[in-house]
Amino acid sequence: MNKQVFDLPEGTHTIVLGTADINGIMRGKRIPASHWKTICEDGCAIIAAIYAIDMTCDIWDTPYCSFDNGYVDVHIFPLHAPVACPWEPGVALCMAYAEGMDHGPVPIEPRAALAEQLKRASAMGFEIQVGAELEFYLLDPETGLPKDQGIQVYGLQRQAEMEHVLGPIRDGLLGIGIPIEQSNPEYAPGQVEVNIRYAEAMKSADNVILFRNMIKVIAAQHGYLASFMAKPFIDKSGSGFHTHYSLWKDGRNAFSDNGRLNDTGLAFLAGLQKRICGTSIVSSTTPNAYRRRRPYSFCPVNASWGHDNRTVALRVIDGSDKAVRVEKRDAAADCNPYYLMACDIAAGLDGIEQGLRPSEATEGNAYEECADPALPRSLDEAIKAAEADGFVRQTLGDMRYEIILEQSRREVAFVTDQVTDIERERYLANL
Repeated sequence: MNKQVFDLPEGTHTIVLGTADINGIMRGKRIPASHWKTICEDGCAIIAAIYAIDMTCDIWDTPYCSFDNGYVDVHIFPLHAPVACPWEPGVALCMAYAEGMDHGPVPIEPRAALAEQLKRASAMGFEIQVGAELEFYLLDPETGLPKDQGIQVYGLQRQAEMEHVLGPIRDGLLGIGIPIEQSNPEYAPGQVEVNIRYAEAMKSADNVILFRNMIKVIAAQHGYLASFMAKPFIDKSGSGFHTHYSLWKDGRNAFSDNGRLNDTGLAFLAGLQKRICGTSIVSSTTPNAYRRRRPYSFCPVNASWGHDNRTVALRVIDGSDKAVRVEKRDAAADCNPYYLMACDIAAGLDGIEQGLRPSEATEGNAYEECADPALPRSLDEAIKAAEADGFVRQTLGDMRYEIILEQSRREVAFVTDQVTDIERERYLANL
């Protein structure tokens, strides 16, 4: 099969070609422009284990890549024409997809899991639009602490003080085609939120990958460590990843009747509600992420839903016909957007196909006035919920599921097997 040779921006001498691993970290290679045509036609060989390593690059045997098969290669190919990096003159950036050595699909590539669900949605006549809101911290790279003090959420003075780094972040992301709508300080020193305009679901997930990885690059150039870790400070706000879902058919929002969520939207919501506990292993992937889940934190602790209610897990937003949507609020900022959206969309489409209906809406404080099931409060609970439910395995496929499950078990064991500074401070001299 002939591959498309994409043109390069004028003046390009190097192309960064990358693909997202199981944690949404881009991995790939830098390619001289003189070799670009060959890469487009033949691909770039890279070890398949990039899709089966943890965030520290620790590796373990999987059915697809192991010591028994010599840790095989895959080839990655460009998904689109490279775009110039405003922050690195002469360098262009391009996302990639993977093919096996037999030119077939790679069953552990995360992006392909979302593609399968979007193909299903298309067969049902729907295009899925997703908006993404991500919070993160800008920290001193030496101390790992915020450079500023105090909570000035939405404060215009604080925004001006941070503009020397947030301005280049917005401009850089816009320059590579990510439609940034706004930025603002969030609910902790050093914490900010940058909102990405809604787009077709795969484009939205790709944007999140580029967003997280490129923000770290741009922030480093301005003397900051950008971190999407879910809960870097126990006494400060955690960082979430809110997804806004709507389905479109024949050019109109299939969730809206006169600016209100209709039966199709309620069925999609009901599917999300049914699976939100069993898919927690995908939305919150580390033990640290579960430190976010506490009452009065603006992070949900149960499978509740309601209208314009920030205490629930599933927030319905009404308005103009094009604006009606369901916001899912449980995910941590460091989760994989392909897996998150694949499981959410699969659950929502099941809800439509099965004619599901959600529980009663929570109109008050969901931290106190809710009978809906509690979300897992630890990664160990999330593992058990995923194993009992079986939905993540069904949605992502055996190999992807087993890799996620093994990483989760390893993370639980790693954190559990530590003696912390807090334990030594509290017990060493006193007991």
